Amino acid sequence: MGTFSKYHRYREPGEGVNVNHSERFGLPVRSLFTSSELFSLHHRIDITDEQENIVYRAESRFFSLRDKTDLTDASGFPVAHIERKFFSIHARHFIDMADGLTFEMSRELFHLIRDITNIEGLGWQLRGNIAALNFELYDESGDIVAVICQKMLSLHDKYCVDLYQLDKEAIVVAILIVLQHMVRDRESASSASSSGSVSSN
Repeated sequence: MGTFSKYHRYREPGEGVNVNHSERFGLPVRSLFTSSELFSLHHRIDITDEQENIVYRAESRFFSLRDKTDLTDASGFPVAHIERKFFSIHARHFIDMADGLTFEMSRELFHLIRDITNIEGLGWQLRGNIAALNFELYDESGDIVAVICQKMLSLHDKYCVDLYQLDKEAIVVAILIVLQHMVRDRESASSASSSGSVSSN
């Protein structure tokens, strides 16, 4: 049985696909889940399948101004390298896939409650709802590639990804990691701004 919330669509491994997804797009060909490791010297994100087996792992370098992140598969083979542009207002990230494909993402996504971000180099679009933490990823033909949902109020920063184009899996995972970093950075900036406002008062 699928989850029925139209507003927030995150699900845990083993739970059914959200009814909104299945009605609009059908059943995904594969689903992945992420969880961040807390209190480590490296920001690490594990990406697992429905059986909670690790499929990919992302690790960011501690105190890196460019937020350098390496994405590998379960065997440790490189999948992608991600870097944030130095002093970028829009938190622009450059993604270099191991097969030679390159593309860019930036934070225009967060200007409105619901907005569209063009992924430069792919012709794809990420259509997001920052309030409900739901995002839909479309390819250059307008076909659904994946649906990404974040769990609210989670210490381990959990996401689920329903994939509809299996051959795009590695690219989707790289986009997911960038999105996760951008959401985290936005939350940190918001907290810092709130603390500064309280201090000034």
